[in-house]
Amino acid sequence: MLFRTTFAEFYEKVKESLNEGTFAKLTFAKTIGNTDLMNIYIRPIVEDGILQLELKYKFQREEIVEFYSIDEAFERLLPFVNNPFLSVILFTTEYDLVYKLNKKRAVSIAEQPPTFAHASPALLEYLATRK
Repeated sequence: MLFRTTFAEFYEKVKESLNEGTFAKLTFAKTIGNTDLMNIYIRPIVEDGILQLELKYKFQREEIVEFYSIDEAFERLLPFVNNPFLSVILFTTEYDLVYKLNKKRAVSIAEQPPTFAHASPALLEYLATRK
């Protein structure tokens, strides 16, 4: 797949932020054209003591929620890069990381100041129980 390598590099930052307890959320945004799927919102959840990711697909008329392990979520999300999303934003308490495709489908990854001051509560609770 065309974007596998660059998205894998970006996703490593997602995994790092989960391990470090700085992850706030992950959002797929900026679709190509008028699509039924408008956004994908990803947040950590804990099921039976295991950290997982909740993927919430926001369509124009409904929402669908799926749950995946952190590694399985990468494979599930990868096909949505460039089809239909041109932008993926990792929000952490230290920085925001923007994975963006331009009109020629060149990838850029840019760091910006953090939007969120607090990490995901579910992640913080999970990390606290592991100490």
